Amino acid sequence: MMAMGVSLKSRFAIITLIVVTIELVVVRLPFASANSEGDALYTLRRSLSDPDNVLQSWDPTLVNPCTWFHITCDQDNRVTRVDLGNSNLSGHLVSELGKLERLQYLNKIQGSIPVELGNLKSLISLDLYNNNISGIIPPALGKMKSLVFLRLNDNQLTGPIPRELAAIPSLKVVDVSNNNLCGTIPTSGPFEHLPLNNFENNPRLEGPELLGLATYDTNCS
Repeated sequence: MMAMGVSLKSRFAIITLIVVTIELVVVRLPFASANSEGDALYTLRRSLSDPDNVLQSWDPTLVNPCTWFHITCDQDNRVTRVDLGNSNLSGHLVSELGKLERLQYLNKIQGSIPVELGNLKSLISLDLYNNNISGIIPPALGKMKSLVFLRLNDNQLTGPIPRELAAIPSLKVVDVSNNNLCGTIPTSGPFEHLPLNNFENNPRLEGPELLGLATYDTNCS
């Protein structure tokens, strides 16, 4: 009887250990993602000048960045929105933002546009207008197949409009006016229905391309 009692207790202990282990794995998975996303956002915070201390809540000692101001998350505690509009911030974007796999909205941050933003496959709206953004529009943005709104107007962007953007089926709004872009305006895909005033005030932009007749990147760098 004693041997049988010990055996039953042992079995119960093993089953309990398995259940607890499974629970810990299930609970920790979201927090592992939260930690990774929190690290990425804290890297962004460190790259920004924040004179009004609006990012004070972005505390790396807190496991879940969903508790931070200006951050919105989904039901799985994954970051879906970073909203820094009218926050008097300056600085630059960081490549670590490419780790926010479920990010849908990103707006109002200065600097150049990192190639890694092309990894944001869930991004719906990229609103970086009226900042001090320089450099080129990375062709890698063409990988953002959920993108609907791309507003890069009123910056200091140079180079051509990447033809990769024309392959985004969901793209409805593109505004790159008031920059220093060059080459010609795409006319395929979503660009076919975009108004020309979304491209105005780019002195080196030559107008809509003639498919098969004009090289869009002539004298463009």
